[in-house]
Amino acid sequence: MVTENMFWLVPFASILALGFAWYFFRSMMKEKEGTHMMKKVALYVKKGAMAYLRQQYKVVAIVFIALTLLFAIMAYVLKIQNPWVPFAFITGGFFSGLAGFLGMKTATHASSRAANAARHSLNASLKLAFRSGAVMGLVVVGLGLLDISLWFYVLQYVIGALDSTTNPLIAADPSMKLIIITTTTLTFGMGASTQALFARVGGGIYTKAADVGADLVGKLEADIPEDDPRNPATIADNVGDNVGDVAGMGADLYESYCGAILSTAALGAVAFKSSGLDVQFNAVIAPMLIAAVGIILSILGIFLVKTKEGANQKQLLAALGRGVNISSILIAFFSLGVLYYLGIPNYQGIWIAMLVGLVGGIGIGKSTEYFTSSGFKPTQKISESAKTGHATVIIQGVGIGMISTAIPVLIVATSIILSYLFASKFDFSNIGMGLYGIAIAAVGMLSTLGITLATDAYGPIADNAGGNAQMSGLEPEVRQRTDALDQLGNTTAATGKGFAIGSAALTALALLASYIEEIKIAMGRLPEKASEFLSTTGVDIHSATIPDIMSFFKVNLMNPLVIVGIFIGAMTAFLFSGLTMNAVGRAAEGMVNEVRRQFREIKGILTGEAEPDYARCVEISTKSAQREMILPSTLAIAIPIIMGLLFGVPGVMGLLLGGISTGFVLAIFMANSGGSWDNAKKHVEEGCCGGKGSEAHKAAITGDTVGDPFKDTSGPSLNILIKLMSMVAIVMAGLTAAFSLL
Repeated sequence: MVTENMFWLVPFASILALGFAWYFFRSMMKEKEGTHMMKKVALYVKKGAMAYLRQQYKVVAIVFIALTLLFAIMAYVLKIQNPWVPFAFITGGFFSGLAGFLGMKTATHASSRAANAARHSLNASLKLAFRSGAVMGLVVVGLGLLDISLWFYVLQYVIGALDSTTNPLIAADPSMKLIIITTTTLTFGMGASTQALFARVGGGIYTKAADVGADLVGKLEADIPEDDPRNPATIADNVGDNVGDVAGMGADLYESYCGAILSTAALGAVAFKSSGLDVQFNAVIAPMLIAAVGIILSILGIFLVKTKEGANQKQLLAALGRGVNISSILIAFFSLGVLYYLGIPNYQGIWIAMLVGLVGGIGIGKSTEYFTSSGFKPTQKISESAKTGHATVIIQGVGIGMISTAIPVLIVATSIILSYLFASKFDFSNIGMGLYGIAIAAVGMLSTLGITLATDAYGPIADNAGGNAQMSGLEPEVRQRTDALDQLGNTTAATGKGFAIGSAALTALALLASYIEEIKIAMGRLPEKASEFLSTTGVDIHSATIPDIMSFFKVNLMNPLVIVGIFIGAMTAFLFSGLTMNAVGRAAEGMVNEVRRQFREIKGILTGEAEPDYARCVEISTKSAQREMILPSTLAIAIPIIMGLLFGVPGVMGLLLGGISTGFVLAIFMANSGGSWDNAKKHVEEGCCGGKGSEAHKAAITGDTVGDPFKDTSGPSLNILIKLMSMVAIVMAGLTAAFSLL
């Protein structure tokens, strides 16, 4: 089949992405690190970041071993789980962790080189930092698509060889083969989500404990500049930027990317079940091919990012926007050709659905940019409010964060409706096609992740470059250049979080439908349940539709189990955020006390005559993060399992709906509030409202400090939470179908 040959574009694109990632990494490593002091600072950060990751992976490994054993028991002892699930789970977690590790390794090497480049040219520093960030973007999409294509290829032959004769489902209905394959690969996404949550939560706690401690004591109490080498917490702060905003973010968007592709493939297998095996196959590989084309065009966009000397914030934003926008326009054009060539029915409507997601992602990014960039009124108002004190800064930031949720919510709501309608030919009863449209909209939103993630990963590199410049005592104009790039990075980071959160909402909705399909397959493995379904509905479980399953389990708003699930899902989002916020607070207290102790006991720190004990601060952040990340991360896995055992399918569906809706809005609020507070502080430092050292500056620092865990810990972790709960529900569908109290 010709279209089967097209599948090979998927692994080719993934290898191409990894090849260019290696090229950008090697190009960056050839650049000079700068002075002896710059090399020394960079070495401190590298050692601290690697030490943290080694410790984190030890903790995560224990969790993965425990969950793998559970899945093995479910598969091989209880016979209620697909036997490939334990292996898919492990590989998903491994590749997610690997993506974060490689991205962080690049970032720790790039920061001093970006600072050194800034000694000569703003453009040179921008290109170096951005292409180093592109390593993360290309590694994430390359490894993600490579793992997906390898699993799909292997399962095509393994399940075909084994199950076509031994599995009566496939023997009776060959279309079930792709449904089984795609629902199995979804469990690969749970491994990625589990790894991502630990990375985001642990990294977020680490970086914000160090950042808050450094700001509260260094800036406010000791009145020394940001990233001053006299501050013992500065190295820990720079380490945190890498483990939280690079490694954590890489793992985060890796699972978003994979989840969107896998859920779309699974829904495609179901939606086109009766359209023939060739059409069904093409619908399954369509999101993979769109992602593959997106990789190629993202690489093109990366080479378009450059600027002129002395560029202001809007010009720098335009430089990054050039690459993203051109890649987005081209993916819109080429994806139409892909869908046409595959011969998918209603390819025009499905293409429009994908286009809706792509435009929606850009819209969320632009909305985030407006509410968080100092070039626009919302953030400028926060800067102005700093004149009247700390409280007004907090009030203004909270208010702007709340208001900022309106546009993304309306965009996502519009994207859901339009993608459903165009894919289903404006037939609300055509649920399968409509859900496929929503899922492919998420793929469209993430199709250019290779370059959009580059704009996100660039931010921590620029931030660390500024820290290196300050600690190394470089010329003031160098710090001015790195500050300009850092401020740009704050905006792009907020934009990247907006993309991640928006795609999470669409992906999670698609995963809801995948959950119903997994319940159907699980019931097919249980003769008693299948017989009960047939006697109740008069429909064989293997030919049941989504409405049939929903009706059987009474999944409606009049069912108290669903209502209870919705409330618990909404509560989970707030509980999770509260736990992570308090974790940052406790860890920051330890950091504050340690910095105060060193200022008090180590004579000569503030005069520059003695070197602070940086290693002690790194150790405090590491131990705090490892200890504090366990409870919220474990709850995210445990709650869907408990809900399934207690309240069955209706309770789980309610839980997921409540978690998606509340978690999405709360995540937008926290990310945008934090981003606006951060850039408001930088706006003051540029000379607005009295500039550095003024009372307004101190008030802005307080806002930035409050916003740190908002935007870098709790907010970005929520989008992982809502997808992880969906993934856990899918993987545990067999257990839920077999055992539930109510």
